[in-house]
Amino acid sequence: MGYKIAIVGATGNVGHEMLNILAERQFPVDELAALASRKSLGTEVSFGDTTLKTQDLDTFDFTGWDIALFAVGSDATKIYAPKAAAAGCVVIDNSSLYRYDPDIPLIVPEVNPEAIHDYANKNIIANPNCSTAQMVVALKPLHDRAKIKRVVVSTYQSVSGAGKNGIDELWDQTKSIYNPTDNKPPQQFTKQIAFNVIPHIDVFMEDGTTKEEWKMIAETKKIVDTSIKVTATCVRVPVFVGHSESINIEFEDFLDEDEARDILREAPGIMVVDKREDGGYTTPIECVGDFATFISRIRQDSTVENGLNLWCVSDNLRKGAALNAVQIAELLGREVLRKG
Repeated sequence: MGYKIAIVGATGNVGHEMLNILAERQFPVDELAALASRKSLGTEVSFGDTTLKTQDLDTFDFTGWDIALFAVGSDATKIYAPKAAAAGCVVIDNSSLYRYDPDIPLIVPEVNPEAIHDYANKNIIANPNCSTAQMVVALKPLHDRAKIKRVVVSTYQSVSGAGKNGIDELWDQTKSIYNPTDNKPPQQFTKQIAFNVIPHIDVFMEDGTTKEEWKMIAETKKIVDTSIKVTATCVRVPVFVGHSESINIEFEDFLDEDEARDILREAPGIMVVDKREDGGYTTPIECVGDFATFISRIRQDSTVENGLNLWCVSDNLRKGAALNAVQIAELLGREVLRKG
């Protein structure tokens, strides 16, 4: 006996990835509903070898359905997630709406699987921000060994983090650079993204940080440890898929780089590619389509007493969104629902 699964936002980038990953990981699905807004009604999506037509989210009855994976914005989630939860369907939400609600668990299964039991508070589980998800997978096993005091992270985030419009803007602007008569001014981003980097993701806050940077700080504390100090600079780069992060970590106790490398090699969800030679590291292009979070450039930081530097790369549409949501569903199945 398997699960009845609803994908909310099935026609979007993350919704497509959720369908792909459910099929790839052979999640025990008895029935699957692809839901979308009325304007996308009837659009066909693929689930393994099956083609599904999208159904109208507005009129869908979640009664009798086990899990709903939400891949829509906060505005739509605010309307439909409570309806699904009230009908007895467990919501796994990819938006930012519920991440900071103390009654709703924010989960990365490799990091805080024990939080799954808190789903019953509101029948809703939150998926973290894409940039946070890959970072905490790297931080947790090191934190368990030497306790992290402070993290300084600079991100290099792909345009797919801004959705299909972000991908289209990079593509169109890149082509227009070589065609002087085809000007493509910024629309999705605040400045030209082609052949450029933009130190601005989400809105600015009063203290000068951006909302994306604030998310990384707040979510790391909620998922890993409230005592960790985090400072972040989030940058959009002209890469289609795959977020990269330069992470500097200060520990309470000394942690040798070789031991850190061994710890990370044994940690769930991580692939260490760390050779001190040309090409002995992972870049975004190489991580696309992969489930792992890749760690490279592990080295001691001699400027602080107990410091390490590392490079962290992951497919943001997978571990940063769809994969993590499916992993939460798998965890929920194993620990709570126990079907399939």
